[in-house]
Amino acid sequence: MLKPGDTAPDFTLPDELGRPTNLTAVLATGPVALVFYPRDFTPVCTREVCMVRDSHGDLAAAGINVLGVSADSVESHERFRSQHRLTFPLLADVDKTVYRAYGALGLFGFGTRRVTYLISRDGKILDAVNAALRVGVHGALLQRALAAGPR
Repeated sequence: MLKPGDTAPDFTLPDELGRPTNLTAVLATGPVALVFYPRDFTPVCTREVCMVRDSHGDLAAAGINVLGVSADSVESHERFRSQHRLTFPLLADVDKTVYRAYGALGLFGFGTRRVTYLISRDGKILDAVNAALRVGVHGALLQRALAAGPR
């Protein structure tokens, strides 16, 4: 897992509509909350992304961009985003390249972990959490980001 002060690896992944989304381009508009979650339509992941959705208005007003990432397909993301009225892009990392770069793969490289990073406009990791079942920890990171304001 990356630590505060590390440089966030750049990437380009398709969103839920298949459009390429590049981290550097998004950072040009403000800091990024990068939310890795294991699977669309699973109970804990659904609770996590809905929690992020519920904070998204405040995050956007503070100039913080949100990107969700899982290894699910573009098609799965489109259904998941629509069903839960998500207001931020979901990126498809089907080959887990970005998961690997961010240290978000599971034990021995199997599966994926629930990790959230806050990345500054200059591409540095400001904050990070890793918690498998406690989505509140991820929400607390988002609240710290709101309290600190855009960076």
